[in-house]
Amino acid sequence: MNARITCVVDNAVRQTSHLWGEHGLAFWIATESGPALLDTGQSGTVLLHNLDELHLDAAELKALALSHAHYDHTGGLPALVGRLAPGLPLYANSDLLQERFSQSTGQRRFIGISVDAAWLSAHFVVHLDDAPQQLLPGVWTTGAITERPYPGGYVPRQEIRAGEDYAPDPYRDDLSLVVESDSGLVVLCGCCHAGLLNTLTHVQRVFGQPIVAVAGGTHLISADAATLKTVAQTLTGWGGLRRLYLNHCSGEEAFVALRQTLGSDVVRPCPAGTVLEWGAAA
Repeated sequence: MNARITCVVDNAVRQTSHLWGEHGLAFWIATESGPALLDTGQSGTVLLHNLDELHLDAAELKALALSHAHYDHTGGLPALVGRLAPGLPLYANSDLLQERFSQSTGQRRFIGISVDAAWLSAHFVVHLDDAPQQLLPGVWTTGAITERPYPGGYVPRQEIRAGEDYAPDPYRDDLSLVVESDSGLVVLCGCCHAGLLNTLTHVQRVFGQPIVAVAGGTHLISADAATLKTVAQTLTGWGGLRRLYLNHCSGEEAFVALRQTLGSDVVRPCPAGTVLEWGAAA
């Protein structure tokens, strides 16, 4: 399968473009069976503007996936529904609707998805599952990433509601997309709260094919030097990995550290407007 993947929303945008940037992420995946969308950015304003600038028609979407519940990946959802065909399937983890909070500013604030189960059911055919799910032929969710021997992309003071109290967020809802191209697997990450290496190890185990490219947010922005060294060394020995397109929550230090080890031909930026094409000749 040939796949054409466009970064629609990111913190940064391609120079000279008329796209808008925000702290958020969305990827458009064009396949022979039609397009799918991963995440909706932080706001409908940026998402819809960028879709228009990129001449991408949301009415053509065949499926939507949410990598996790945080507002910077689900915030554009309410604005997007007006452009979608009725009954669009939506795929996410079973823990998507768990309430999520942050105390990063010293005061607890809600940072989860802004809609509830009833709203989702009214606008989508909802598929919430821990198992890998097929959006389209050759496009899958990873399913729940439960084995996490490597460091995760955990953020201090991010919490879930636990009864009448709060507990550290285990990010059970975190997933990525797997695109089966003719060249191998392309993994699209939202934030990789489950951990980049944990995610890639899971994909390799479940799908049993070589991973040729990874794109998206890797949440290495808060990783220390030792963690970055482990990630870089592990990816160096990852046979077949040809491209690592970093954006969103990956961080400048991670970009530099991974580029120094893996090389500038492998590690590349992925601002809004970036188009990745993977197929037999990629």
